[in-house]
Amino acid sequence: MTRLWNDPADFADEMIDGFVAANTRSVQRVPGGVIRRDAVPEGQVAVVIGGGSGHYPAFGGLVGPGLAHGAAMGNLFASPSAQQIHAVAAAAHAGGGVFFSYGNYAGDVLNFDAAQDRLRREGIDCATVVVTDDVASAPADQASLRRGIAGDLIVFRIAAAAAEAGAPLAEVARVAARANARTRSLGVAFTGCTLPGAAAPLFTVPERRMAVGLGIHGEPGIDETDIPSADALAEQLVARLLAEIPDGASAAGGRVVPVLNGLGSLKYEEMFVVYRRIARALEEAGIDIVDPHVGEYCTSFDMAGVSLTLFWLDDELAALWDTPVDTPAYRRGAITRLTDAARNASGDGRATASAASVDSTPDADDASRRVARTVLRAVQEMSRTIDTHVDELGRMDAVAGDGDHGIGMQRGAHAALRAAAEAVDAGAGAATTLAQAADAWSDRAGGTSGALWGVILAAIAAELGDTGTPDAAAVARGVHGAAEGVVAYGKAEIGDKTMVDALVPFAYALTEGTATRPLADAWIAAAATAGAAASATADLLPRRGRARTHGAHSLGTPDPGAHSLALIVTAVGSVLAAPEEES
Repeated sequence: MTRLWNDPADFADEMIDGFVAANTRSVQRVPGGVIRRDAVPEGQVAVVIGGGSGHYPAFGGLVGPGLAHGAAMGNLFASPSAQQIHAVAAAAHAGGGVFFSYGNYAGDVLNFDAAQDRLRREGIDCATVVVTDDVASAPADQASLRRGIAGDLIVFRIAAAAAEAGAPLAEVARVAARANARTRSLGVAFTGCTLPGAAAPLFTVPERRMAVGLGIHGEPGIDETDIPSADALAEQLVARLLAEIPDGASAAGGRVVPVLNGLGSLKYEEMFVVYRRIARALEEAGIDIVDPHVGEYCTSFDMAGVSLTLFWLDDELAALWDTPVDTPAYRRGAITRLTDAARNASGDGRATASAASVDSTPDADDASRRVARTVLRAVQEMSRTIDTHVDELGRMDAVAGDGDHGIGMQRGAHAALRAAAEAVDAGAGAATTLAQAADAWSDRAGGTSGALWGVILAAIAAELGDTGTPDAAAVARGVHGAAEGVVAYGKAEIGDKTMVDALVPFAYALTEGTATRPLADAWIAAAATAGAAASATADLLPRRGRARTHGAHSLGTPDPGAHSLALIVTAVGSVLAAPEEES
């Protein structure tokens, strides 16, 4: 289990600060993560990677010459926010465009895409390749749905090698996609992992049993078997990966980089025993082993487990693979680094990058300021509600996900409350107060839920205005816009077992209700509709997000995103029904 922390909510930030302090030779802190300390040649493509914290050396440990130019580092097992990703990419950009790569998880896709769209609007060219190496997470004919696990290292390294060679953005993306298509991984685990401050692991495996096909965020395995011998495990991993050799490759005479990756608690000595048989099995298949890796490259806190990745080389990829690398956690070959004097002479001022300054508070009238106080009360009640149910939401999410929904929602709600209180104190109107809460929620929470709650609150804020008192129809339009935004942004539909299953019925019920009833009455009735819809998701099979991989595991349990939405809109209804002086 994880034993050392201060406040679990601060763990990721404190970890990043300590990582930077220990690696000043290689990296520097910027808002949202880290970038290379060495100056980057003007015009070079910036390779920006990222994901949730808890996977060291991924992602910050892979920043340095020959590998990534920057890493956006989110909260524990939660994707970085769009704001964090944008800040890291803007700091890393050297004039040649930005190439993004990360594991194929819903929250990462949402937030990286949003950051990419913003950079493009600012005139910075971008391209993306998501990593999809995990063969257990989807069949071969649905490879685009697969997760990214330890194959991240392969794709990141090939993309960065092309960038170091001066390749343009399109060429970097092409070779990265080729590397991804020729990479396959499979993992197993013997225990779950425990997040800082948590009383229990995210999932458990019965004694003397092994979960097969797990995810790096603690998602349960696809199957469960007795723990085999080290040789039998090696043979099982190799056989499964050789059953799916990439197009254009073959076992006989093929060149493969094998990566045996420890997930956090497995001893190196144990991995060497396993790798001994892996090497023999690959050689027996006629495969030429190139640059074998045995170690920790993408972990999952204290999870006891291991994954095997096979990267099938061709001449082009082999040449790129030989590029030297020098990062805090991963080194290959020899690189000549800049001296401090040369670095200072380069004029590289990115070390002083800081968060964007906060604009002055827009003007508002007294009526809107009164509404802003109601907004603040609503956000307070949302935060209290999440605090009350945080453990319940975590347990629900752990059934078929990674168990962090409650923690993520709590981080987002607390940040939103601080931002809303500051806005009200500054004399902001209703729209500005809720918009700043939306930004804070999405930035601090990260992950899928953080991004989507940012969309929800921002859409409602857009209808409130900073003058006058919005009528019930305006609020309903805001909620309807929120539902449309979540559907468009998250690509989910009714029946996918997501937040959408509660949000869309709530939006329609509120629109109908406000046509004939006061806002408070219509909202409370619509919240009841959302609650019923959320409960009904217990009977659905997930078709989106991490839970999709585990299918029937979630039957009988409501979707945690739908459930938390129903809890929140019910709480907000109690605020709307109570005059301010009674609060």
